[in-house]
Amino acid sequence: MSEPDPDEKIDATFRNGSLTAAGIILGFSLNFISVWVSNPNDWSRIDILPMLFLTIGIAIQVKVFADLLARDSLFAVKYDRSRRLFLIGLGIVATGIGIALINDILGLGRMRMLG
Repeated sequence: MSEPDPDEKIDATFRNGSLTAAGIILGFSLNFISVWVSNPNDWSRIDILPMLFLTIGIAIQVKVFADLLARDSLFAVKYDRSRRLFLIGLGIVATGIGIALINDILGLGRMRMLG
């Protein structure tokens, strides 16, 4: 696959759809972490690992969201970079949720996801 021309631009409508999708996914990520940390159960050391993944992944998603709001995000090179970075952030958040779920299933952590 060839690199796009540095001056190539994407359609603003296409970028706006991506911005909407990124915002919705970021909202779900923020909601998940908000509900999880407001759980009244005590924290244990094993809960630090999923929290670290969640925090880093959400920080990457917020950075990408801000990048997509910039006027220069219509350049294909910057848009493609933001898209790849967002998918990385999404993968990190999913990994954090997976670790928290495994901790819960195995009874390792005190922060219960399943009730």
